[in-house]
Amino acid sequence: MAFTYYIIVSMHACSYMVDNIPIRVFNNYIANGVQYPTSQPMKVYASLWNADDWATQGGQVKTDWTKAPFTATYKNYNANGCIVNGTTNSCTNKPRQSWQTMGLDANAKKKIQTLQQKYMIYNYCTDLKRFPQGLPRECGLPKF
Repeated sequence: MAFTYYIIVSMHACSYMVDNIPIRVFNNYIANGVQYPTSQPMKVYASLWNADDWATQGGQVKTDWTKAPFTATYKNYNANGCIVNGTTNSCTNKPRQSWQTMGLDANAKKKIQTLQQKYMIYNYCTDLKRFPQGLPRECGLPKF
């Protein structure tokens, strides 16, 4: 099964996309005390771990390990970004690209809401067991 996965990181949000459908948006809420990758390097990393006890409807949905080995490959990887060196970056004096300032349009917002309602199994913003002292700050802020 092949699909296209990419992340758009802009000044406003990180949008995680699969086949041009947003599956997760992490907004830039630095002004509200939420961390956001503004001046640090990023890397591509993939992993698989057994989260049966917390990320699968409280352990109700188990991973089917008979489907192993699970493999993933990166093909036609393309990075369009800035080189960060301490507090300076190579994009400071360059004209902004459209992806650096764009957000989700109305159609994309509807897609992500539908996708999350139908398929989201775990949402850390509703996990009071994992965060008994209170949910992370971004959970009380607008999502899209």
